Amino acid sequence: MKKITTLTLVTLFLISCSTVPITGRKRVNFVSDAEVLPMAFAQYKGFLEENKLSNNKTKTNEIKEVGARISQAVDRFMRVNGMEAEADSYEWEFNLVEDETVNAWCMPGGKVVFYTGILPVCKNTDGIAAVMGHEVAHAFAKHGQERMSTGQLQQLGGVAVAVATANKSPEQQQIWNTAYGIGSQVGVMLPFSRTHEREADRLGLVFMIMAGYNGEEAAEVWVRMSELAGGQAPPEILSTHPSNESRIEDLKAYLPQAKAYAEKFNAEAVSN
Repeated sequence: MKKITTLTLVTLFLISCSTVPITGRKRVNFVSDAEVLPMAFAQYKGFLEENKLSNNKTKTNEIKEVGARISQAVDRFMRVNGMEAEADSYEWEFNLVEDETVNAWCMPGGKVVFYTGILPVCKNTDGIAAVMGHEVAHAFAKHGQERMSTGQLQQLGGVAVAVATANKSPEQQQIWNTAYGIGSQVGVMLPFSRTHEREADRLGLVFMIMAGYNGEEAAEVWVRMSELAGGQAPPEILSTHPSNESRIEDLKAYLPQAKAYAEKFNAEAVSN
């Protein structure tokens, strides 16, 4: 049984590996769009029915315009890189919700929500583009599908531990299960989440520049976010997100590369 469980884990890992465009990172994803997208679209529709859209027409239109320009940049990239079918699967939608929460998010398939509470941190149109690019990048890189896949692998790993310790005492089983739970969360799941955030920062920077926005504002958004937080944050190793300081440094360092990518991808789109 132990061999079967291990073989199942290894097989799933090998057959589900693919590469994230632009960053080149190997990802694990065995959850299909056919499984995820209908559910995501239904959840988004339900969320909009249960939450109040902003009455601020100026800001609402700004969110929609920025979202349209950045999603068009993503679409251009996909279509000139042989990803036509994937480009067709997105149903981009951008809404501003009346809520003081400092947040924005994007579901698989391109359904985006901005909360009004994040607008002061965005401060300007380029700041909105930085946040929008980041959120759109999560959908582009299929981070939601990858999190679902790694979550399932984590559960299978738990089964493997249970099988491997079946002949041990209840106390020993508890120790092994606890060690696996902590180890897989701190050593695998949280680093995965932080990797997704860094990757979305970088991809989002490329896409916002492709769409004609000022990439230098991306780091400034996180400067303002850090000021808002007042230094109150858990240690990065225990967090789902990189520290604000890490993000600021990485965005500034990656900016020249992002500009070069944006110029290259836009030129390829024009030539095609």
